[in-house]
Amino acid sequence: MKKNSRIDEFQQYLQVEKNYSQHTVRGYIRNIEDFQQFMETQKIINPGQSWPYQSIDIPLLRSFLAFEYQKGNTKITVSRKVSALRSYFRFLHKRGYIKDNPVIRLQMPKLPKNKPVFLNMDEAFRLMVVPDGDTLAEHRDRAILETFYATGIRVAELVGLNLQDLDFNEELMRVRGKGKKERIVPIGQKAISAVKEYRSIILGKVLNTGATANPPVFLNLSGSRLTDRSVRRIVKKYVRRAGLNDKISPHALRHSFATHLLDSGMDLRVLQELLGHASLSTTQKYTHVGIQKLVEVYDKAHPKA
Repeated sequence: MKKNSRIDEFQQYLQVEKNYSQHTVRGYIRNIEDFQQFMETQKIINPGQSWPYQSIDIPLLRSFLAFEYQKGNTKITVSRKVSALRSYFRFLHKRGYIKDNPVIRLQMPKLPKNKPVFLNMDEAFRLMVVPDGDTLAEHRDRAILETFYATGIRVAELVGLNLQDLDFNEELMRVRGKGKKERIVPIGQKAISAVKEYRSIILGKVLNTGATANPPVFLNLSGSRLTDRSVRRIVKKYVRRAGLNDKISPHALRHSFATHLLDSGMDLRVLQELLGHASLSTTQKYTHVGIQKLVEVYDKAHPKA
């Protein structure tokens, strides 16, 4: 499918002005191109033809959402497409390419409030010791699990780590988060020891790590940087071995990290910094269990509860 020049300009805007990651930009563009493909399927435009921006209205946008639901997409997926279109049309409106922005009148799908998945402390400790072999892969996987639980970083942040991002003496780590924003987080002795052990084994192996003086921290067995997908598969493998909830993912480990710190009395704004959230309201999503625990303590302690 041929992109139009406005989409190319929007992509450049996301990369340069908004400083979004490649993964985020690809998601936006893919969702916008889905709408273009829908218009081509409905014979509203010919392949590669410019969009009839002034003719795009609420009925057409609702038809697009209905089309996406018919394809079997979930409300979460459809809401992402609406969000991408909102950003795109807002960009067009600000640049003066369109007089009216119809997407602001399009309601977002009502998302179900799913109960968050996370591990309790015993389950988290159990998961950490599952990779107990002496192979290079198991040393790496143990370091990955420990790093996730010790820092609460995202998958993309973990695979983006380079060796110079780690301060082994101070037990600190530089993380490049969303929007390429950097933050410094403590990593903890257990995790830093696991990473040290893994890296010391790599030094004794003949791996094609390239000529860089600042190699990736976590490598596949060919010596290249691990991908997001590979890390997700690694986590899933050990979750199943530990007999834990199959829905546990790297994000669930991030959720577990945040929940356990809140339960231990950490200030919400400190947690916001550790997680790399731009808004405190995002961090507040992790307070569900902390509030539940408060209620339990109150019920046990108050004489009239």
